[in-house]
Amino acid sequence: QVQLVESGGGLVQAGGSLRLSCAASGLTFSMYSMGWFRQAPGKAREFVAAISWSGSTYLADALKGRFTISSGNAKNIVYLQMNSLKPDDTAVYICAAKRGSYSYTMAYDYWGQGTQVTVSS
Repeated sequence: QVQLVESGGGLVQAGGSLRLSCAASGLTFSMYSMGWFRQAPGKAREFVAAISWSGSTYLADALKGRFTISSGNAKNIVYLQMNSLKPDDTAVYICAAKRGSYSYTMAYDYWGQGTQVTVSS
């Protein structure tokens, strides 16, 4: 059974940083691309970042320079480092796994429950 468990969310002031983690189990990590999405209240879920099975990384254009995605293969964990946070970054951040190549659409096979990130002004 595949499980994706996010952690690291919380309340932070504007300009602060958070690092989110997504722990994956029940899948062969090296065969999957991992993505982060976010969903703010009343808005559609949107792509944030992805890391492919080969280690290549992709970021939404608007977040380049502030967010970074990385993985720790030995522990089946994917990280999302978020710096210079803004109130507009407030959302539930959701981890996803896709066998094979990454996607910036929601064509992922497995989803986590999400972790809340709230940025105060």
